[in-house]
Amino acid sequence: MSNMEEKSKPAASSTLEEPLLRSGGSGWAKASGRRWEGLGEEVSRLSWIAGPMVVVMLAQYMVQVISIMMVGQLGELSLSSTAISISLAGVTGFSVMLGMASGLETLCGQAYGAQQFTQVGIQTQTAILSLTIGSIPLAFLWLYMEKLLIFTGQDPLISREAGKFTACLIPALFSYAVMQPFVRYFQAQSLTIPMLLSSCLSLCLHIPLCWALVFKSRLGNLGAAVAIDVSYWFNVVLMVLFARYSEACEKTRFAVSSEIFLGVGEFLQFAIPSAVMICLEWWSFELLILLSGLLPNPALETSVLSVCLSVISTLYTIPYGFGAAGSTRISNELGAGNPVAAKRAFYAVMFLAVIETSIVSTALFLSRKVFGYTFSNEKEVVDYVTKMAPLVCLSVILDSIQGVLSGVARGCGWQHIGAYVNLGAFYLCGIPVAAVLGFYVGLRGVGLWIGIQTGAFVQTVLLSIVTSCINWEKQASETRTRLLERCIAADRLI
Repeated sequence: MSNMEEKSKPAASSTLEEPLLRSGGSGWAKASGRRWEGLGEEVSRLSWIAGPMVVVMLAQYMVQVISIMMVGQLGELSLSSTAISISLAGVTGFSVMLGMASGLETLCGQAYGAQQFTQVGIQTQTAILSLTIGSIPLAFLWLYMEKLLIFTGQDPLISREAGKFTACLIPALFSYAVMQPFVRYFQAQSLTIPMLLSSCLSLCLHIPLCWALVFKSRLGNLGAAVAIDVSYWFNVVLMVLFARYSEACEKTRFAVSSEIFLGVGEFLQFAIPSAVMICLEWWSFELLILLSGLLPNPALETSVLSVCLSVISTLYTIPYGFGAAGSTRISNELGAGNPVAAKRAFYAVMFLAVIETSIVSTALFLSRKVFGYTFSNEKEVVDYVTKMAPLVCLSVILDSIQGVLSGVARGCGWQHIGAYVNLGAFYLCGIPVAAVLGFYVGLRGVGLWIGIQTGAFVQTVLLSIVTSCINWEKQASETRTRLLERCIAADRLI
């Protein structure tokens, strides 16, 4: 067999020690400094990954949004309790599962790039096991959500209804613990179509199912919780079936064995910082809504800030999709020992982020007098939203940049740095500034939003500085060393 054929041949062993060494050598040979060569091709490749990922994230997010919209037709009590329940479920459960699963973007992405195909399946199963176990204490917390809300001073009637709704969402928590690792499993292999189909089919199922359970059954608002449970589990089943029977997943398919316990420590090493990084940012915006309830005329302030938060949360699915695509390409190339290609992927995804945020922020600013009506018909609310629109556009710009930079962090495996950045940016800077401007300066909701965006600005600047200091050759070398050590440990276990 010729040398070229030997390099292109996939390795047959589960550990792939020789391909690791071979590919690493070829990676350094490519470091010729031609960083811009193939940039257009890389942009195209990233776009094909990012586009479906945006739809996937949006479809999963819309399951909860549509549930709130339908329950809103039942009355103020049902709407308020459901909104609080879903918000708390996101803060205490879904955000944790999403964050921990993001650790797989490093592990599975780099393993796939290094042709450690069976490790992709093993790491995914390790993540599912870890997240499922982690869901158990969270489920008990959800069971006592009513008492927790009453303890924090919430209205007893709303607390009781929110507690019932959150308890009914417990099956969705466990489905999320399975679904998110599978999302990263497919993402690492650039298999976006299975996720796209399963998420869209689940959303299509959810709309009529939620309508029937909310309006045509005796469940009322609890029917929306049951619909979320069914829709998320339906999504999981579709993903499992594709992973089990599709030829595209043949190389990464792995039977359940004791080997999944080997990587628990390594998984948690990336999963916990990933969860902290994502949760710290998520929680800061939820805290912003809580602070708005302490302002004069809290109903108006909370409504307006909720509208603004809903807008940027929905639009954030776009940069998150680009960040996921960048994480996939960078982790694959680092795993393959190609630092130049990884750096080129970074430039390409930043180029896409700038184009995307320019279009979206401009469109949002031009429609600033209109988009408030999609959430409220009250002129006072709409006028306030129009006043906030320039700040919301700035938020979209910052979210686009930091969303991609966070994806780069996950692809490189330095989520722990991202966690420190988010802690300092939002809790040492953003929240204190928001409190001062909102309450002491008297800017109210505008001040709170300026404060949290100050934190977002600091976050973006710090992530930019960290990313600009990356030594891509060293990053690839460290990645290859870690993968090789994992191979040796796996061999010893066998």
